[in-house]
Amino acid sequence: MARGGQGLARVAVVVRAGAAPLWWCGVLAAGIGVLLPGLTGRRIGVMAGAALFLVAAAAVAYWRRKRYDALVRSAARAGKHDVLQDRAVTLRNWRRGHRWWLLLAFAAALGSSFAVPAAGGMLLAGAGVGLWWKAARLGRLERAGQALIWVRVDWLGPRAGAPVGKPVRAVRATGVAAGDAAPGGARRH
Repeated sequence: MARGGQGLARVAVVVRAGAAPLWWCGVLAAGIGVLLPGLTGRRIGVMAGAALFLVAAAAVAYWRRKRYDALVRSAARAGKHDVLQDRAVTLRNWRRGHRWWLLLAFAAALGSSFAVPAAGGMLLAGAGVGLWWKAARLGRLERAGQALIWVRVDWLGPRAGAPVGKPVRAVRATGVAAGDAAPGGARRH
């Protein structure tokens, strides 16, 4: 980077990156799973899956909420030499780094359908919805503070786990017009 600048990725975009793949893997696994009778039967499987969907969505949405809030409150202003990563690049990097985990989760959800039809897929879909909720909440925080929240790219390694994982010690803030993603990480219109 030029003159000490750092690469920065949007926190909300990183959170949102896993939402669509988890949702679609979950929907596909649940759809295939419904076709299998399973050990418990379809009715029990779908009811258990609905409960798992709600629990997973709520748990993922509220996971590390205080850490996100603390980092957003203490965000420092980004420097003029910092390089803001495009939304598409952030999504692509996250999905490439997690593709084997997504494939493994899909296989596990599909395999669980032999015991409890559709439950594993609905669990995955619930995790995806939880990530969308978390990104939407981050968007509300960004709008309220009139600042977009960014994290250093080098702190987002495959072992970091989340944009607020252990390696992340601070986040940066820019104005709401910076970057190509709207508050919450959605595509700008």
